[in-house]
Amino acid sequence: MMEIWTEADDEAEELLSECLDVPSDGRRLDVFLAEKSGLTRSRIQKLLEEGQVLVDGKAATKAGMKPPKGAQVHLTIPAPRPSVPEPQDIPLQILYEDEDLAVVVKPCGMVVHPAPGNEDGTLVNALLYHLSSLSGIGGEIRPGIVHRLDKDTSGLLLVAKHDRSQVFLSEELKARRMEKHYLAMVEGHMKEASGRIEAAIGRSKTDRKKMALDPQGREAITEWKVLGRGRSADLLDVHILTGRTHQIRVHMKSVGHPVCGDVIYGTEKGTKVPRLMLHAWKLDFTHPSSGERMHMVCPPPQEMTETISKQGIVLSEDGTDTREES
Repeated sequence: MMEIWTEADDEAEELLSECLDVPSDGRRLDVFLAEKSGLTRSRIQKLLEEGQVLVDGKAATKAGMKPPKGAQVHLTIPAPRPSVPEPQDIPLQILYEDEDLAVVVKPCGMVVHPAPGNEDGTLVNALLYHLSSLSGIGGEIRPGIVHRLDKDTSGLLLVAKHDRSQVFLSEELKARRMEKHYLAMVEGHMKEASGRIEAAIGRSKTDRKKMALDPQGREAITEWKVLGRGRSADLLDVHILTGRTHQIRVHMKSVGHPVCGDVIYGTEKGTKVPRLMLHAWKLDFTHPSSGERMHMVCPPPQEMTETISKQGIVLSEDGTDTREES
């Protein structure tokens, strides 16, 4: 049996594996690995030189070796490391800033940090230009980033401006003392006025770019309540107690109400909207220096509020539904 291990995309939290039968036709190791992985033989040979191939637990360096049928072959394919990001003069809304931290608003469509295929034009590039003393805080690729948002999710992001803030805020996040709320317009109508979803999430076994419910995955908890009921969709306030990749999108799909505009987890016959209808609108956290409880609110952008209004849902200035329950 052969296992090919490949490193997942930039948001992956673990390595992926696929088990394949090793043939008994005596093919060379580099030929077989190239065929099964889709890499060139020269790339495979480079990985062999780097010690990224194990045969029965031992490093294999000879491209011409012929592993016996039943051997366990492990191929590790490291993701390419993006270059160190450069400051770029990209417009950025800074909602709050002091010497310890900043709260910024990420627009829909912007990637948070550089990754293969998105080396520049990211939120990190903008942060390095607009905020001082970020380089190296939290790592070169994610300077100061305390938490993240999907590319097509807009809203509030917390940024640490020095190591002490980074450590404190990261611990607040880990201990679930940081409260994050999202506005989500979902397909159809929820049966209840509020609810809680507790279902572990892991990388999809069939599509490495997706996440899925997985009993062996990482704990994921989502609380929601209906803010307004529209013609074909409901507007929810969603509070996540954990921060798994695509958590809201996977959980809402799992209960039959995917987020409107979700091209990954939604349906083609869903409500017509201009974007993913998901916005991080409220963020509560403890300030690392003063100990004050900070409350940040950011209403959704115009294209989202207009779409919500077309559903017949009225928003107040802080982004919540103003209609009284009937």
